[in-house]
Amino acid sequence: MAVIEKTIKLRGSIGEVDENALFDSGSTYSCIQPALAKKLAHLEPLPEVMKFGTVGEGYELEAKDAIRLNFYLNGDRFSDEFMVIEGLSDKVIIGAKTLQSWRMKLDFEHDEVLYDPKVTKLRIV
Repeated sequence: MAVIEKTIKLRGSIGEVDENALFDSGSTYSCIQPALAKKLAHLEPLPEVMKFGTVGEGYELEAKDAIRLNFYLNGDRFSDEFMVIEGLSDKVIIGAKTLQSWRMKLDFEHDEVLYDPKVTKLRIV
């Protein structure tokens, strides 16, 4: 499984920061470490604890909270929910749910995240 690392701006209800993020199609959800999450937004308790498998056999991570963030890549704004996970290996992971929502594709040959900038514009019909 391959990932692409990019610097993005994260903006929440109480703060913003530039941070390296892994764009990882093998991760179902977008995730964030608790310390960083608390600097950006108020944590929202999930209706129930969510457990996630990892590449380490028999090892699970849990999310009890989530936050909603805007994130900026190449000046374009995106938004999604991030699971707050203690013990996360990286500070921020952009997962498949977010990639699919925004129709992003990972170009591993050129180490780029591809998307049509038109998807970031609000359309009222």
